[in-house]
Amino acid sequence: MDTLRRALGGLSLTYAAVFFAAVLLHAGVELGPLRQPVIIPATIVETLCCAAMLTGAYGALAGRAWAWDGLIYTHAAALAGVLMGIMAVGLGPGAAAANTLLIWYHGTIAAFLAAGLAAAFYVSRVR
Repeated sequence: MDTLRRALGGLSLTYAAVFFAAVLLHAGVELGPLRQPVIIPATIVETLCCAAMLTGAYGALAGRAWAWDGLIYTHAAALAGVLMGIMAVGLGPGAAAANTLLIWYHGTIAAFLAAGLAAAFYVSRVR
């Protein structure tokens, strides 16, 4: 279980970096060939998701007593933020103009967060 905890902690750091890149993109910063329109609500939600993932990573990698609960809560919170993003892309005024990067990003990160949440729930059942 210790290996899985460290793996989920490392993945949480990776997800935090991805969320931080999304924050920069939605704040209007161009990252190489990647650019997105400025969307302030997305910037706020992705900042919160980044903070949640950093918290989960800290708990898991530092071996805190609350590490497993922290991984569950932080993955669930970030997944909720991503699902809000999926709804915003699908139901928003520019839904027809949603670009491929946004659709790909939301679907991929949602799948990874759901898998991490499932792994954390699995461990909470067996420990």
